[in-house]
Amino acid sequence: MKKFILIALVATLTTCNQLETSTSLTELLQSTHGISGKAEYLPSPFVAAGDRVYVVGHQDGSFPDLGWHVTGEMGGIWNQPIKLMDGYTLGIGTGAQYYCLTEAEEFINYPMGNIHRFSLSDELSATRMQFVPDGQEGLILEYTITNTGAEEQSLELEFTGMVDLRPGWLAERKNIEDGNDFGQFDQNQMAWIAKDTLNTWYTAFTTDQKISRWHGPTTQCTYDRKGKGTDLTITSKINLSPGTSKSIKYFIAGSYSSESAVKETLQNLKNNSIKLLRAKLQRYESIKQTANLTIPDKSIQEMYTWTKYNTDWMMREVPEQGRGLSAGIPDYPWWFGTDNAYSLQGLLATGQHEEVKATIDLIMKLSEAVNDNGRIMHEASTNGVVFNPGNLNTTPYFIHLLWKYYEWTGDQAFLEEVYPKVQKGLNWLESQDKDGNGYPDGAGMMEILGLHSEMIDVVSYAQAAYSAAAKMAEQLHDHERQEMYDQKANWLKDQINTDWWVEHSNSYADFRASRAETLELIDDAIVRADTINKPWAVDELERVKSQVGRLRDNRVQGFVVHHNWVVNTPMELGIADSAKAEKALKTGEQYASKYGMYVTGIDRDESTDASSKWEVFSYVGAVMTLPTGVQAIAEVRYGNPDKSLDYLKMLANGFSHALPGSMYEVSPDYGMICQAWNIYAVGTPIIEHYFGVKPMAYEKKVVIEPNFPSSWENAKLKNIRVGENVISIEKKGDEILVSQKLDWEIEVRE
Repeated sequence: MKKFILIALVATLTTCNQLETSTSLTELLQSTHGISGKAEYLPSPFVAAGDRVYVVGHQDGSFPDLGWHVTGEMGGIWNQPIKLMDGYTLGIGTGAQYYCLTEAEEFINYPMGNIHRFSLSDELSATRMQFVPDGQEGLILEYTITNTGAEEQSLELEFTGMVDLRPGWLAERKNIEDGNDFGQFDQNQMAWIAKDTLNTWYTAFTTDQKISRWHGPTTQCTYDRKGKGTDLTITSKINLSPGTSKSIKYFIAGSYSSESAVKETLQNLKNNSIKLLRAKLQRYESIKQTANLTIPDKSIQEMYTWTKYNTDWMMREVPEQGRGLSAGIPDYPWWFGTDNAYSLQGLLATGQHEEVKATIDLIMKLSEAVNDNGRIMHEASTNGVVFNPGNLNTTPYFIHLLWKYYEWTGDQAFLEEVYPKVQKGLNWLESQDKDGNGYPDGAGMMEILGLHSEMIDVVSYAQAAYSAAAKMAEQLHDHERQEMYDQKANWLKDQINTDWWVEHSNSYADFRASRAETLELIDDAIVRADTINKPWAVDELERVKSQVGRLRDNRVQGFVVHHNWVVNTPMELGIADSAKAEKALKTGEQYASKYGMYVTGIDRDESTDASSKWEVFSYVGAVMTLPTGVQAIAEVRYGNPDKSLDYLKMLANGFSHALPGSMYEVSPDYGMICQAWNIYAVGTPIIEHYFGVKPMAYEKKVVIEPNFPSSWENAKLKNIRVGENVISIEKKGDEILVSQKLDWEIEVRE
């Protein structure tokens, strides 16, 4: 029997009161916890990010063309909605030798910046540090050069900015044309200032050293790349005595509005670099201390903490559009309604409520610009162009998110504002039910050719949306709609457990379709499985085809063909009957590798060791973090915290695998180098299910229903934000201790 104790103590967020007084950015960054990367992944991407600007290059210090959304252009320095540079480089001349800092021997990632280490010769070594300040359209670099020899070194430093001012994705839909770039050296600012000749886009850079000359692309360290950019160089000279080091700072700024803005930013970066880094260090300490986790599984604890940092890297603010959580870096640095329906749940649990509100506001604004019917858009570029007005699963799951926001914050004004939009969204969803059987028709989360009939994730999320809408209606005393939404939610729950259950497969159906439609989908799946050399899947699909072919009628019914991860959504949401959930979760175990769940089960590698290194961009054969997190949530919902923890350990196998301190979108090293929905996959099972936090901020109440893994004899989660309150939970053996800032009702359930 567990013992629960409520401690009437004030829990407060702690932050750093004192930071180092060093004037070296590198030393200041090194005072925090960093993770060193693997040598084999030096020629793979890293990111340093702020909310306005971010930079993507390779861990070895180079900036090759990378990315596919705008082919070869997704790396470099971005100040969304424009790109500033393809990258930057430093050349060091000694007179006898010339070194390019593009082949680092070590890369160390920190929550708020990065360091590359270069061993140039027996007499010379260097580091490159970069970070992006909060709220600034710019980037700060610091190179530290060390004379490890016995003689004084006279060095010439050539820093080159690879300028490539260009618009972001879908700019052509707004008739935005990319012009040539022109650079001019401003001797008052002692800085290169470059402009796109057709637009008011600027980038500028300078140094804290005396500039001896400025010139065009004559340095030996640049290389061919795509685009209309131009390389601009500034040269400085330094002397280094034996055994001494010198730090040199460079400052890069941008603006997509005016020359005066880029000059102002450049000056601010130059005058306040230490102050800006200290401010970022302090803010990241606050992120760490909010919902701060201490558990026996240190690898999972580290993954959890860094996932909070990773999520912050993806906050994008574009003043003309708004502020919101983007999906992934480098190819999805814009906004998704679908992805955020997951990601923002994790962000709520980890206490970033203001960022959630800003993102919701932005997604709804972008949606209303193209949809006047409550439909939530799927994907929009940072220039405001909506690429996809919304998949069928997006709107209902976003409605589910809106209720979660209200649970965590108790924001009554928010609820009153969104409730009419929720009604419109549900009306639109119902209009997509072509045959009137209660199930909307159309593509859900799975992007498989031809898979657009009635989908399990769509009906599961529709059930959650009706349930959320009923609770909203209750809060707003709309009793007529409350009853209607409750009835629809209950009906769908029953149907999911009858109409959508496929007993002989021990699984919920991937989809519901006619016999003829299903045979076509099976043929496509056989081609897919054969193409990626999955003979076991071809054999299974042939058996399923034979069974379907023997059906006597062409009525619409449920089929299990692809074993898509979305068949687990009834368990993710707690809709499934317990008996069916037990069978379905057991079935799901068959479609995992050591890194987690396959997106499409028939892509499973029989070796169970997910391989990456795709030659072309494709999600076929992918093991992804989101399905793995969904499975972890599903297992703990149905009383299996140890099995749930096993899935988090699979995620941890991919953490820091390629980019130290991050998890790729596709495990272990493919797709986006960091992905926003990872906070849902990691944070939600831990906070909402292991610690059992059930927020009811609108009633000034928190229910705690813990379900800890058996190995967690002691565990702490401190400074959990629920509305205006802050609570902390600690497990000590059989005791559960709870403290809070305010005097709210705390109900602890066994």
